[in-house]
Amino acid sequence: MFKGSFVALVTPFQDGKVDIARLERLVEFHVESGTHGVVPCGTTGESATLTHEEHERVIETVTRTAEGRIVVLAGTGSNSTAEAVRMTKFAKDVGADGALVITPYYNKPTQEGLFRHFETIAVECDMPVVLYNVPSRTAIDLLPETVARLAEISNIVGIKEATGSIDRTVEILRSCDIEVLSGDDSLTLALMAVGASGVISVAANVVPRLIVDLVDFAAAGDIEAAKDLHFRLYPLFRALFVETNPIPVKAAAAHLGLCGPEIRLPLIEASSSTRAALEKALAEFETQV
Repeated sequence: MFKGSFVALVTPFQDGKVDIARLERLVEFHVESGTHGVVPCGTTGESATLTHEEHERVIETVTRTAEGRIVVLAGTGSNSTAEAVRMTKFAKDVGADGALVITPYYNKPTQEGLFRHFETIAVECDMPVVLYNVPSRTAIDLLPETVARLAEISNIVGIKEATGSIDRTVEILRSCDIEVLSGDDSLTLALMAVGASGVISVAANVVPRLIVDLVDFAAAGDIEAAKDLHFRLYPLFRALFVETNPIPVKAAAAHLGLCGPEIRLPLIEASSSTRAALEKALAEFETQV
């Protein structure tokens, strides 16, 4: 179920509030584009600045709009285990297909603490769980040996791997049977070449069909076609991270008319130089969006 191109969905805002109508249109856009799954309330969705009520409303809206036509992997993580359990149960109750659960940020638990955190969520919530490891954001690294222990729990089925290391994916897949999804667009092809199953993509917000094609080519073993597309997309991949995510992708989505540019403090809207770089990188693809 958790294979292919998953979009790390932006959360549209209007006048300080979640723009529900635009959020619904974004889900429809990804259904029409052939995206394999949507991931609401992740890092790209500005989950850190959503209230609990907004977080729930975004997950419920995305799941309701999807109507089973596209996989919904809801971001439900927290640095509080009890809060992550509550959010994951909510996602299950409203019909999400799985939960993407980030490592606890700020607390800096030990590897045993990480194991017990994820074990508790998986056991108490009884729905598919995809781990999310992004040390640059959380200040803690979920090591391969801990992933291997967690993979023995039946409903822990995958990991979003965002350490930026190809070796890390190799280490995980050598040690256990789990789906690995790239957490970095520019590494998707490389990680799939060593066994990853797809990507949770920022770029898919603005070029969804092309990310689907890239992943499909790689999965089918057509490495030349995948490589050609990767090389074409690479300048866009780079441009989307010249400032902190999701600042650039929000600007790119606004440029394409997919949502407004509004972003919540402490993040601010993209600089003029970033917008210019994005518009240049997008120019080749605008007719394909």
